[in-house]
Amino acid sequence: MAPSPTDDYRNFAVTKGHGVKGLSDLKLDALPEQYIQPVAERLDMTKVLKKESIPVIDMSNLDDPNVADQIAAAAEKWGFFQIINHGVPIEVLENVKEATHRFFALPVEEKIKYTQEQSPTNSVRLTTSFLPKVDKVLEWKDYLSILVSDKKSSEFWPSTCKNDVKEYVEKSEFVMKWLLKALMKGLNVDMDSKESILMGSTRINLNYYPVCPNPELAIGVGRHSDVSTLTFLLQDNVGGLHIRKMDTDTWIFVPPVEGAIVINIGDALQILSNGKYKSAEHCVAANGSKDRISVPIFTNPSPDDIIGPLPEVLKNGEKPIYKHVLYSDYVKHFYRKSHDGKHTLDFAQM
Repeated sequence: MAPSPTDDYRNFAVTKGHGVKGLSDLKLDALPEQYIQPVAERLDMTKVLKKESIPVIDMSNLDDPNVADQIAAAAEKWGFFQIINHGVPIEVLENVKEATHRFFALPVEEKIKYTQEQSPTNSVRLTTSFLPKVDKVLEWKDYLSILVSDKKSSEFWPSTCKNDVKEYVEKSEFVMKWLLKALMKGLNVDMDSKESILMGSTRINLNYYPVCPNPELAIGVGRHSDVSTLTFLLQDNVGGLHIRKMDTDTWIFVPPVEGAIVINIGDALQILSNGKYKSAEHCVAANGSKDRISVPIFTNPSPDDIIGPLPEVLKNGEKPIYKHVLYSDYVKHFYRKSHDGKHTLDFAQM
């Protein structure tokens, strides 16, 4: 049921579980005020660099040492890159995109079963915006988040997307492990001894960005960096992802590339590498004409891991930039506030 003139769009989207999908389905003429971002938080398209792009790395020959070198170089300079010929079958990518659309097409009565208030497990939750109880201005996004590494929760995954999500994660694991091995090689670190802290837990999100009235006033996802070790992102052909060019106030659009996966460095890896590899600030623009989906897999340390600069990185006398922190404390700090660029890293700063 649509909100009445005296009803509140926040209540309709958040409390009643309709999300921005429900608002978009109303075909509103104007963006509700609860979603109108301050000018400083909107994506300024005049600051998007037209001729700059992040690297696209061909992984068809993993025996070529240049591939690992390109990955490490991109992690240092950009914090983002795309990979092609990565070995994850195209049909697996297409299936999980279709599964995302299927889930968000469910009636609200079905989807609301997975909200934080109703989900039978904390490992499966449907949310709108980022932190709707904290965000003063809401983001134009709904997402289903699943803690994949909690095997016991799999019985509670939505049946409409469960098998496709599981297959996507399983087929992607080898690639993520290989990428991390290449990145560890760039630090002169043995991957086998660090796999547990680099890949201690895994989460997947199904992100849905419906058509938005006045997209220039809204934001799909506010500017932030991920708290992951590595993020493995599948985007559709609509596009909307932008990254901040390091040490500037300019942005770079990340174009959809058929069959590609977008990779970005998370805060955890920036801390572990003592700042050699960099998590990049990024955001997602709202779209006024097409629904957009994306499916990121986040590989993270375990909640009870202590993260800090790896000893191997500091063995030549390099001064640590970050202190050692409990990873769960770092993540809790991230989830106590709205998106605010890379300020979560301040929590681990020396």
